[in-house]
Amino acid sequence: MDDKQIAQEAQGVIEKLRPYIRRDGGDIKFVKYEDGIVYVQMLGACVGCSLIDTTLTDGVEAILLEEVPGIIGVEQI
Repeated sequence: MDDKQIAQEAQGVIEKLRPYIRRDGGDIKFVKYEDGIVYVQMLGACVGCSLIDTTLTDGVEAILLEEVPGIIGVEQI
C-alpha cells in the first residue's frame, strides 16, 4: 500500500470513530499521514479533557494500528 492509500484508509477509520467521540461532545479530524504517523486534531470537549491521551492511545491508535497496515502511531496536532 502506498502513502496515499494508507492516508485514505486512515481517514475512513477515523470517520467511523467520529460518532463515538461526538457522543461525549468531542470530535476528531484527520490532518495528515506522514512517515507511518497519522496526525489528528482533537476538537470540542476533547480539548482539555484529562482522558485525551487514553482516547488517542487506547482507542484511536489501537484501532488504526489494527485496521491499517503501515501505520506505526498517532500524534495529536
